[in-house]
Amino acid sequence: MASAVAFGEMTSDRSILHIDMDAFYVSVELLRHPELRGLPVVVGGTGGRGVVAAASYEARRYGIHSALSSAVARKLCPDAVFIAPDISHYVEYSQKLHTIFESFTPLVEQISIDEAFLDVTGASLLMGDAVSIAWALRERVVSETQLTCSVGVAPNKFLAKLASEHAKPRAMAGGVQRGYQVFEVKRGHESEFLLPLPVQSLWGVGPATLAKLEAIGVRLVADLAELDVDIVCAAVGDVNGRHLHALARGIDERSVEPERIAKSIGHEETFSSDLTTHEELRVQLVRLCDAVARRTRDAGVAAGTLLLKVKFSSFESVTRSVTPSVPLTTGPSMVAALEPLLSMLDYAQGVRLLGVHAQKLTEQSEGIPRLFDDGGDTPEDIEEHWKPASKAVDLIVDRFGAGVIGPVSGLNTRRPGQSPAGPVLDEGA
Repeated sequence: MASAVAFGEMTSDRSILHIDMDAFYVSVELLRHPELRGLPVVVGGTGGRGVVAAASYEARRYGIHSALSSAVARKLCPDAVFIAPDISHYVEYSQKLHTIFESFTPLVEQISIDEAFLDVTGASLLMGDAVSIAWALRERVVSETQLTCSVGVAPNKFLAKLASEHAKPRAMAGGVQRGYQVFEVKRGHESEFLLPLPVQSLWGVGPATLAKLEAIGVRLVADLAELDVDIVCAAVGDVNGRHLHALARGIDERSVEPERIAKSIGHEETFSSDLTTHEELRVQLVRLCDAVARRTRDAGVAAGTLLLKVKFSSFESVTRSVTPSVPLTTGPSMVAALEPLLSMLDYAQGVRLLGVHAQKLTEQSEGIPRLFDDGGDTPEDIEEHWKPASKAVDLIVDRFGAGVIGPVSGLNTRRPGQSPAGPVLDEGA
């Protein structure tokens, strides 16, 4: 058994907030459909292949949760109201939220479309203690977006994340319980909060790891914290064992990283009916590349590698990638890079899903002037040609909103994120 460790000695003097929006997709949709408030609302696909992207707390009372089949969700709650996802609209709200967060501290690390860590250690002299800042931030979010969030306050990121989960509303049999809204894990009291929790509360404890831990008698975080680290490593592996043992004792030395570059940016879309021709697939490729390119420019990054994902009607998936000689940021150049890969596939059986991912992201640059410009149609030539036009398009979209301008082949189709079968949005978190 490990020697006793004082939790207070293992935590820093930092003040970290974790903000988690409450039922984000649904909450944004309810701003457009206020008549649905209080009803079981599901954002997700309505087709035979649909999945649940998000569920209101009223819907969660019936056991509906994200990633659940829409067909199963309808059986659980026949009266549920389904709304098709609109990811582009949610991203717009996410950007508004990020602006609010940065008004409190420059140390903001966005980890998904509806979650962020904030280090408010240096803001206390002007704004008060971390709990006061958390309440003030929550009030700003409500005032400026009409959305609600749950905020966890703690000395490190791991505990702040657990605290925000503790602050969230709860779907109960008798109704929706409001929740704490802001919950603090106080410095010096970390063990009181953490040790009684089930061990699956720790990051990295999935079903397989849980089974291994239960085999050595670990069910609560307290059980894990009391074990010698070598025993834990023997059960789950050295790296994972040391990681989990540290978390069980409230140790997390990671700092908030405000300039973190996403590992990838992408869109995938499942179609309500299979696509079988190159013309149909090219229209969708243009849409997806345009959306991915827009998000890379918004993030100030460029795609060093592009990945094409195709899932056939048989559920077989294939991926193909290409690395152009210069990083890409425009839709047309991405289409030029990926279309030859698409053309090489046999999709006569039908394609049910198409995905485009920008990977090996690098910071955007103006590029190196080329000695010879032959006006070719390579992805690199098209990138150089389309960069000024893409910047102009960004200005128009920023001013007038998404959907007012776009590629001709996609103007009469849905934007990515509006598929009735539900999208997969890769935030690279």
